[in-house]
Amino acid sequence: MIGQRETAERLQIALEAAQKRGEPLGHILFDGPPGLGKTTFARCLPNEMGVSLQLAVGAGLKAPKDLVPYLTNLTENSVLFIDEIHRVPRSVEEYLYTSMEDFRIDIVLGEGVNARTLNMPLKRFTLIGATTRAGMLSGPLRDRFQIREHLTFYAEQELYEIAVRNANKLNVPIDEAAAREIAHRSRGTPRIANNLLRWIRDYAESRADGRITMEVALAALEMIEIDSLGLGNQERRYLQTLIRVFGGGPAGIEAIAHTMNVAVDTLSDDVEPFLLRSELVIRSPRGRMVTGKAYAHLKMMPPTADGVEDDDDPQQALF
Repeated sequence: MIGQRETAERLQIALEAAQKRGEPLGHILFDGPPGLGKTTFARCLPNEMGVSLQLAVGAGLKAPKDLVPYLTNLTENSVLFIDEIHRVPRSVEEYLYTSMEDFRIDIVLGEGVNARTLNMPLKRFTLIGATTRAGMLSGPLRDRFQIREHLTFYAEQELYEIAVRNANKLNVPIDEAAAREIAHRSRGTPRIANNLLRWIRDYAESRADGRITMEVALAALEMIEIDSLGLGNQERRYLQTLIRVFGGGPAGIEAIAHTMNVAVDTLSDDVEPFLLRSELVIRSPRGRMVTGKAYAHLKMMPPTADGVEDDDDPQQALF
């Protein structure tokens, strides 16, 4: 894998130690924003260990009976991966406790006074959980993961290497400058870099000779309105609304959403995270406020006592 080297080194140590002891790898919890490689890590580890992998989704495990087939089909030292594990219901969480610690499950047969409990041993296995919201996991479940890793955003050099590698997999020639531009506009996220690469490949095959040059990459990115900082049209609308309508803030998220005619959840979950991380917007007790960096990026003047000075077209020079 490219990137997340500190996490990879720690996992390598744990993996080698477990193999020397002949034991399963300790249970692992990956958390972090989407698109940073949690599922990729979960697929790489069984491959390194030479064991089988079972995949499940937290939202699909609605009752303990939905989890039983996964647990009973596990082989020795194999891996069970549960994506979005924070969406697992509490009743299923509690069912995981004994399987993670004692490698057994208790199955209740019958009802009422005739009910009896069947204790079923399980093969020793490794549970890998992935979540974008680790705080929604209950404390008892979090504590049962011996290894917890938080994945961070990637450096541009790492994204450049990912773009070049995946361009080779897609069998599309790419110039170094174009690959670096893709990396620069990918918000530190490999998934975004891969999506941009696929779009630019389609554009190159449709409007050019199939080779991704800097000129082709810039034209393709301009068509989907991804600017030099990686902002899309929705993010720029958010900033422009906050500046023009609310004088740069402070303004409440609901007021901004109603002005833009966009759902509040869309702004808070999809639009704001990158703006906050890029220091274009700050959250204060009084509401959202734009920073000087946002004015400079949009080529707009800060508000004055008479209103907002905006002599320049904010759409110019963004691409």
